[in-house]
Amino acid sequence: MPGTITFEKMIAQLFEERKYASVRDVFKTMNPADIAAIFAGLEEEETKSAALFRLLPKELAAESFVEMDPDLQEGLIKKLTDQELKQIIDELYLDDAVELVEEMPANVVKRILRQADPETREMINEMLKYPKDSAGSMMTNEFVYFRPHTTAAEAIALIRKTGLDSETINICYVTDTNSHLVGTVTIRRILLAKDDETMDNIMESNVISVHTLEDKEKVAEVFRKYTFIALPVVDGENRLVGIVTVDDAIDLIEEEATEDIEIMAAITPSGKPYLKTSAFSIWKSRIPWLLLLMISATFTGMILNHFEDALAAQIALVAYIPMLMGAGGNSGSQASTTVIRGLSLGEIELRDVLRVIWKEVRVAFFCGVTMAAANFLKMIFFDHVTTMVAMVVCITLALTVLFAKVIGAALPILSKKLGLDPAVMASPFMTTFVDTLSLLIYFATASALLQI
Repeated sequence: MPGTITFEKMIAQLFEERKYASVRDVFKTMNPADIAAIFAGLEEEETKSAALFRLLPKELAAESFVEMDPDLQEGLIKKLTDQELKQIIDELYLDDAVELVEEMPANVVKRILRQADPETREMINEMLKYPKDSAGSMMTNEFVYFRPHTTAAEAIALIRKTGLDSETINICYVTDTNSHLVGTVTIRRILLAKDDETMDNIMESNVISVHTLEDKEKVAEVFRKYTFIALPVVDGENRLVGIVTVDDAIDLIEEEATEDIEIMAAITPSGKPYLKTSAFSIWKSRIPWLLLLMISATFTGMILNHFEDALAAQIALVAYIPMLMGAGGNSGSQASTTVIRGLSLGEIELRDVLRVIWKEVRVAFFCGVTMAAANFLKMIFFDHVTTMVAMVVCITLALTVLFAKVIGAALPILSKKLGLDPAVMASPFMTTFVDTLSLLIYFATASALLQI
């Protein structure tokens, strides 16, 4: 980002010249995310980072601190005094404070909680009781709410009074005297309503909410489907206990997408940026999968050994094994990736399994026939093999594509039914599975047509 580079050079020069007031003025013109990016470049210079951080206005310092990665946050906390740390914590929204506590090591957490005021500390501890992957763990209780009889004029006065301490005022909530969620109302509707019009007349009573124990993936799915800017979180008795805002949802969607990509690549998710992850940690995340895939791939060798005599009789068959295995793995991966994406976006449900399989059967027929026909012509006119060998390879190719796509579509749905992550069924696990299947089909077809 060109703007960030220019600011970084300017700030570095002003800091070296000890023009601290000018540094502060430059910071005031910047977005918190860009400020965090500048501090990320100074991560190895903790003393300088702390000195620069102290030049930030209090509110901007808290907003920038939230945008920093956990390692940088921890480094700054170690350099800040207790009073400076308390100022940061006091400015944080509750969900950001909870996330900070979750990310920090125990000794840092103790210091953070010591500097938080008793009420904030109690709320943080209460939210930490929710499962880590639940809606309750990512919500904030800093929102604006009204009673049904509240007038528009009273609502505006209340927003002016409490809005600064709320994470959002664009969406407000209506609850009864027992805190049961009965409706939502936008700031636009309130501003356009007559002063004496009450919330029960202008609110939207058809409220979509999530339970505190709802999985984070469900929360992300709701945000994707309805394009909300905030989502209410209720307990088992439909009492409003918090909200999840869109900025947290974006982080969650990115986190879930990254996790799925890592699982699909046979890597245990780490949750840390690549350059900040040690080689040992990367080894730990990759080696279990590599060992599992290596062991599963031995089945391929066992099949080849079993049909060693058949290969010796028709040596031409050996040349097409890589192509068949590759075609099967690619076909299965295409189907599984498509279905996994559909499952994650809510486009495919468990009840759709037969529709999905039937669609993949038709797709596999067209793909298999096309690939087999093209390969048959190549083998006859360029490879100069016999017609029967070409038939064996092409029939195997068509059948492999068929079975690979059906299995690739069915396994993710089955894994979700069993409560597993569908991404586990993607490449390269799928590729290894289909490799074995393609060889079995190959040698069964060769034995039947070539009598070997």
